[in-house]
Amino acid sequence: MALNNTYDARLQQETAVGAGVQILLLALLGTAIGMGVAGWLSGLAFAFATWAVLSRALHRSALRSFGPANRVTLGRAALVGGVTALVADSFQSAPPVTLLVGLTAVALLLDGVDGKVARRTGTCSALGARFDMEVDAFLILVLSVYVSTLLGPWVLLIGAMRYAFVAAAHFAPWLNAPLPPSFARKTVAAVQGMALLIAGSSLLPHAAELTLVALALSSLAWSFGRDVAWLWRHARISTVEVAMDRGSVLAETGGTKVLELATP
Repeated sequence: MALNNTYDARLQQETAVGAGVQILLLALLGTAIGMGVAGWLSGLAFAFATWAVLSRALHRSALRSFGPANRVTLGRAALVGGVTALVADSFQSAPPVTLLVGLTAVALLLDGVDGKVARRTGTCSALGARFDMEVDAFLILVLSVYVSTLLGPWVLLIGAMRYAFVAAAHFAPWLNAPLPPSFARKTVAAVQGMALLIAGSSLLPHAAELTLVALALSSLAWSFGRDVAWLWRHARISTVEVAMDRGSVLAETGGTKVLELATP
């Protein structure tokens, strides 16, 4: 019991350090650009939410070490907190586009690092994969909010689609079934961040940015549609198999009773 408490304390220290790094980054951004109230509140809310949710998840997990891969993801989370603060602040004043693009680019580049680190160090875990996915999803949501101010509200569909899927899973539990690995799914997910980053940088003509983001949204809709269709087919097959198993059990039970009744 004491050993488990020691492991838990070490894990909580890691999350506290992560929250401290996020607050330090916010302080640096605030000093550099004179960030307003909206930026500070959004950045601090993200830092606190990340610390609270991650601390609870670690407490409930069986992990004995935070691991190098989770540290990379925690660093990405700090960058996402900075991006969140800059996007929130952009509603009050013109955003520092170069800084916003720079933080986003580093966060996206590091997305491919934590997975490789986990595999090479043998520290892959369900919590680490979920942590990585949630950081990615929130970054895409924040980027879609920013780009929607440039191209239109329809861009919000990119960031909202994953959360709509999670909400739908509460009413349709078959959506919670695990999906098979898919290179296409990973590619489509990566495309969303790149497309939103390019559109947010305003380096391309407006028409080109519209086309790029529209294609990204189309590919995301296709990916989600394909996964939902697979889950639906898998759920129907599982239902049929369960029904057949029950039918077999009933038939066997009924046959036994008939034999018992026929036996003098």
